[in-house]
Amino acid sequence: MVANRLPVRRVDGDGGSAWTLSSGGLVTALIPVLRESSGVWIGWPGDAGDSDAVPASYEGIELHAVLVSEQEYDEFYLGFANATLWPLYHDAIRPATFERSWWNAYRAVNERYAAAAADAAAEGASVWIHDYQLQLVPQMLRELRPDVRIGFFLHIPFPPQELFMQLPWRREILEGLLGADLVGLQVSGGASNFARLARRVVGATGSGARVVFDGRSIEVRAFPISVDVDDFVARANDPAVQARAREIRVELGDPELILLGVDRLDYTKGIDHRLRAVGELFADGTLDTSRHVVVQIAVPSREEDPHYQQERENLERLLGEVNGQHASVGRAPIHYLYQSVSPDELGALYLAADVMLVTPLRDGMNLVAKEYVACRTDGTGVLVLSEFAGAARELRGAIFVNPHDLEGLKNAIRDAMTLDPGDTKARMRRMRQVIQRSDVHAWARSFLAALREV
Repeated sequence: MVANRLPVRRVDGDGGSAWTLSSGGLVTALIPVLRESSGVWIGWPGDAGDSDAVPASYEGIELHAVLVSEQEYDEFYLGFANATLWPLYHDAIRPATFERSWWNAYRAVNERYAAAAADAAAEGASVWIHDYQLQLVPQMLRELRPDVRIGFFLHIPFPPQELFMQLPWRREILEGLLGADLVGLQVSGGASNFARLARRVVGATGSGARVVFDGRSIEVRAFPISVDVDDFVARANDPAVQARAREIRVELGDPELILLGVDRLDYTKGIDHRLRAVGELFADGTLDTSRHVVVQIAVPSREEDPHYQQERENLERLLGEVNGQHASVGRAPIHYLYQSVSPDELGALYLAADVMLVTPLRDGMNLVAKEYVACRTDGTGVLVLSEFAGAARELRGAIFVNPHDLEGLKNAIRDAMTLDPGDTKARMRRMRQVIQRSDVHAWARSFLAALREV
């Protein structure tokens, strides 16, 4: 397994530092696979310092640390990965920046990951490479180790050719990805974009899901990622979590309706569009502070990046305007938390929320939508979901919205507030059936089975 980060993180406390498993669906899904197959996870340990600080293994999984200097982090990660690729792959909502020094750092760090994978992999091993930070690794690894089987999965959207063609290093990125035997994307549209560009830019041939390049056949397929459904169901059924959900409603003034947003603080998530719509609904009386409450969790992200610092300032200014105009003593229209929340607290929030607002401007999948559905074991709750999230292809019981359309967004929230209870349960039942058939463990198994069969 080759990913930008290792599956563990160092926690410093009064008694010294200790390593613990990182949270998140990807780690949950892949750890059992690695344990069963004598696997190795290769990645950056964060700010742990030198590789000697990283344990050689954790709970039976071998770890190989790839070190990244502070300057490389600035240029490879904050620069090329997140100021060049991230905006370009998310519909250029913000302009991408193209810097040659960033590209050079990206290539150098990818070479380091490829060398680490080549060193760690047994003869004939399968190597699964993850995400946009490491798109050159497949071809680099193939040159070093032609005996291994290589899979690559992109967790974010793959853009259409009108956007991708802006990238000065478009050929290098495509050739890097075509070093894989299997390229997996979140949705079929992304797979089509990739195959079409491979044929146009680097002269690949083939049709449909199969691309032929450099004398090799590469399969390109959609593998929609999901969540650990059993884990979320267990949390939703936990009496302590249920009690906390009831407490949350009391703490919020026991409103008739709670609307919830949970997002990483990122401009692609459309939080500002959502809050403008909410503000207008309070202004026109659709939402009433005596009966309705909006809770917005913004999870800190890339706090060292000045663009994200500005994003936070803009969002909090907007929140101040809405709350300043519509609050009354003891009642705020929007309860805002800029913090990470524990898994149990998140589960309680999902149980407390009558309406879940998931309205990104662009998202590869968006697992918050699936987490909310997994927690609604009693069949209640309404999901308002952006058309531009990958999850919209599967969760057909949601109320869909174009988040760029302010009036449409307001109408979707109105519809969610007044949905017939029978219709609500039918929609939720439909969505729960989808995620129960295809959880994150099934996703991992299906990708690895496809890689074996290529």
